[in-house]
Amino acid sequence: MITSTFKGIRVAGVAAALPTRKVCNLDYAELFGKETVEKIIASTGVEESYHLAPEQTSSDLACAAAAHLLRERNIQAQSVDILIYVGVYPDYFVPGNAFVLQKRLGLPKDSIVFDVSLACSGFVYGLQICSALLSASSAKRALLLVGDSTSKTVSPLDTSRLLFGDGGGAMLLEKEDGRDTSLQFGMKSDGSRFKTIIVPAGGFRLPAASSEMMPWGDGNKRSDYNLYMNGTDVFSFTMTDVPDLFREFMEHYGVTPANFDALIMHQPNRFILRHLAKKIKVPMDKVPLSLDRYGNTSVASIPVTLCDAYGDKNMGEQKLMLAGFGVGLSWAVATLSMDTNVILPIIHTDEFYKDGGVSHA
Repeated sequence: MITSTFKGIRVAGVAAALPTRKVCNLDYAELFGKETVEKIIASTGVEESYHLAPEQTSSDLACAAAAHLLRERNIQAQSVDILIYVGVYPDYFVPGNAFVLQKRLGLPKDSIVFDVSLACSGFVYGLQICSALLSASSAKRALLLVGDSTSKTVSPLDTSRLLFGDGGGAMLLEKEDGRDTSLQFGMKSDGSRFKTIIVPAGGFRLPAASSEMMPWGDGNKRSDYNLYMNGTDVFSFTMTDVPDLFREFMEHYGVTPANFDALIMHQPNRFILRHLAKKIKVPMDKVPLSLDRYGNTSVASIPVTLCDAYGDKNMGEQKLMLAGFGVGLSWAVATLSMDTNVILPIIHTDEFYKDGGVSHA
């Protein structure tokens, strides 16, 4: 486990954005069979989600969340020194989404912007990167943006389609002299299991695969351009490696679940979250769930859950533990204290970037 601790940094705002198009899982009964759909809903807890419109991308959601956050928190875009975008579905091969978002949001040229290719653990990884950059530079403010568009990559004939929703999120971090509380991190990764969650084709390793839908070993039909998850291996990972990191983290920092008001976890499915909470002895009333209404929004699931649980609730300062785990494989835990009054309610948008094309003239 790689650990890091940062002081003098506070969370100045959190926002989340979802598409407007709601998808109810019971509507898949005709395609997959009513019994199959009801069984998936019962085991995962996912009843509905929101999917991007054809013209929308994950960066559109991240942009909407960021613009909403800056506006509601009365922050000038020109005062933001760092923008990190985390996600695995870019608008373009080149450049990264962060540069497009820098333009759209109006951030200054004297700023650090780049992409990080991570999914389920990406929000915690991105939070660590922003904290490290703030601590080691003259920058005063950092904007962490995340976005996911899994609905565009899951096969329409794959039952795992019922699990996923699209979402975007934003968190603003600021330096604050004299702040006593710290952000603490524990992080791991295992590239030997990179095939556990993968979209095989579309990059330069497999640029010209067949797009024909074929039956795979799990009984679902997909092409190599669709998302594949090895369900058995994912489950084993979340039941062994992830709780081990929690225990290692808490032992290293000398804390217990009793030290925290809530555990905000990535939202893969209800069954996994309940088992994780049980393994690390965290009562479920300390584990907010958002997946029943929004699905697994991957890298956006932590800000979506924060905004769902705290947006406009005015619950004051809370000591939170955050955890993300998945693609890579990668997993990470963080703790921080934050004023929940800066967390905004979820917004919905169907807006997209209309100036994203390139002239051939």
